[in-house]
Amino acid sequence: MFPKSLPLAVAATRRLTLLLLWALCLPLAAQAQSLLSGTPAQTTAQTDQVRAELLAHAPDGAGPGKTVWVGLQLSHTPEWHTYWKNSGDSGLPTQFEWTLPPGVTAGDIAWPTPRKFPLGPLANYGYDGTVLLPVPLTIAPGFNGSHLEVQLYATWLACRKECIPEEGRFTLRIPVQGSTGLHGAVFDTAFAAAPQDQPAADSALQPETGFLKVSLTGLPAAWRGQTLEFFPETAGLIEPGSPWTQAWEGERWSARLPLSPQRSESPDRVPVVVAQASPPGSGAGSAGVRLDVPVQGAWPAVAALPVAVPDALQAALNANAARAAGAPPPASGSPISLWAALIGALLGGMILNLMPCVFPVLAIKVLAFAKHADDRAAHRSHGLAYTAGVVLSFLALGGLLLGLRAAGEQLGWGFQLQSPGVVAALAVLFTLIGLNLAGLFEFGNVLPSRLASLQAKNPTADAFLTGVLATAIASPCTAPFMGASLGLAIALPALQALAVFGMLGLGMALPYLTASWWPAIARALPRPGAWMDTFRRGMAFPMFGTVVWLLWVLGQQSGIDGAAALLMLLVVLALLVWALGLRGKSRAVLAGLSLAGLLWLSWAVGPNVTRLQDASPGAVVATTVEGLSWQPWSPERQATLLAEGRPVFVDFTAAWCVTCQYNKRTTLANADVLGDMATKNVALLRADWTRRDPAVTAALASLGRNGVPVYAIYKNGQAPQVLSEVLGVDEVRATLQSL
Repeated sequence: MFPKSLPLAVAATRRLTLLLLWALCLPLAAQAQSLLSGTPAQTTAQTDQVRAELLAHAPDGAGPGKTVWVGLQLSHTPEWHTYWKNSGDSGLPTQFEWTLPPGVTAGDIAWPTPRKFPLGPLANYGYDGTVLLPVPLTIAPGFNGSHLEVQLYATWLACRKECIPEEGRFTLRIPVQGSTGLHGAVFDTAFAAAPQDQPAADSALQPETGFLKVSLTGLPAAWRGQTLEFFPETAGLIEPGSPWTQAWEGERWSARLPLSPQRSESPDRVPVVVAQASPPGSGAGSAGVRLDVPVQGAWPAVAALPVAVPDALQAALNANAARAAGAPPPASGSPISLWAALIGALLGGMILNLMPCVFPVLAIKVLAFAKHADDRAAHRSHGLAYTAGVVLSFLALGGLLLGLRAAGEQLGWGFQLQSPGVVAALAVLFTLIGLNLAGLFEFGNVLPSRLASLQAKNPTADAFLTGVLATAIASPCTAPFMGASLGLAIALPALQALAVFGMLGLGMALPYLTASWWPAIARALPRPGAWMDTFRRGMAFPMFGTVVWLLWVLGQQSGIDGAAALLMLLVVLALLVWALGLRGKSRAVLAGLSLAGLLWLSWAVGPNVTRLQDASPGAVVATTVEGLSWQPWSPERQATLLAEGRPVFVDFTAAWCVTCQYNKRTTLANADVLGDMATKNVALLRADWTRRDPAVTAALASLGRNGVPVYAIYKNGQAPQVLSEVLGVDEVRATLQSL
């Protein structure tokens, strides 16, 4: 006979999927609301690298016709820096986007004099320590209001040897009457560090082949005989890190700087800042002077690039600026047609059923097949409902992804598992499913009989929810054929993009849909019997294995404290559901104590679960080959290695990507593969996408991809080579031999 507890077990497993809808929608809807509303969440932003705070200086109030100063103060952790308006060889300047009341306009940043940060053969311009970037706000004479509501969205790139794009949303209320002068000393220091404008007089710049000759007069007399630093405001004009010469001839200072062969401009005048070199301390550089210097003579022709910089690097370096402008990063790589993307999505969705992350859910479908082995009509209706659940879930995830990207967020496929709240909710869901399959509790014993009987009345709804559950577990994976299709979908109009997502869902559901309409499949399964109860209890262990994986993912995001807090909550949750299955007073007492403990733990340690731990730059991971190791990826690191003439292998990965972890422990750990990489002097970089990282998102987009895993090999003078999602040893070795 069919075990009596099995229908309720299957029903409980499916009905618990409702928790998934809550888990996905609640944190992501809050994120979407924040992005779309544009409402700043705080007045300061704090990371391990930079503390940013918006300050104001209005000693005479903010009445009509007045000028108020506001500024973003950046306090850098030692060894970290951000960038000046011309960042030098690499990097991005800090950028502001203001939301101001009518009648109030913001001026340009009054940039303090920068410092020069040498980095091997390169050099950047920027600030370390604490620096204030002031901006004047001009209030129109007709302004009418009791206060100024100042909102700022700022983006900056924090760099040491690696770089991290960061952002913050800030708000200030400045009263029209009264003063806001508590930070006057901070603004005075910033004004004193700003370069002073002075006439160019007979100063001049003279281009020649390979060099720019500089001749300046009128500089402060106290500087004569000292070494100076030259900061052109025009980016890409000179080679900041290359050696150059300078000399004093009376009051005239002259220099001969290497001209950049890749410059994009040939201006008639160049605004420059000159200051004393290597000033002591930190923060802004020593107060300099600013001159708008005319150019004498013609600019030499622009030479060809000596080093081919891949589009992925440029896209990643510009990710912060693109996000501030609200534009998605441009996609490059090999373009495919819409029809090819649809076919690829269909095939990729079918292969998705073979990914390890989907196996636990497919086991539930095996139980459903066996249960209705003799009911052809039930098979067909359940197949259609399951397909609808999968397809609509893919459309919902795709629509949410497109909406968040349109709001300015740089996200990719599997983005929901970049949220610790979603990961924790999935861990709770699969713990409950595992406990139910193991027989610790039965759905009918925990909930009222009216709810427990809904399964018999709504089997089609259960099949639909199983499709939702399957999508939630499969969505972090990227199967073969999916990568190019998803990469194209992000750049398509909304309806075409949703067609790709829908086709992906149809592909995943197609095997089960076909089997549900093919009676021979059901007849091939064993007849219902006691074996199903044994199979059901055995399938609890893959569910618990999934929970272990989710706990590991959460540990990458929230740290050991977050993973431990969730584990404690899961243990108490298991105690609660067991107590609810008891009878008499034991149920009331133990269930009450368990519920109280669960609520207390949720208050005491729950915040540790969803608190996103500050990202670390990553660790160097040694391989079995001496001298060969995986280094943390950054656009600058990749550019430096390519400039050295080395091929670069980049592993775009994430802790929540099961396929990534499989490839990491098989093909990428293969001794022959590693030996070939060492022979070819290939540098190994690992781009971790476990958390949201706009630079990684932009690099993926430049390859025509929007999810992980992605494996790419870069070499100067060649287009990047993108390997398949499920790596094979022969494929990697053949690609390496072609370098």
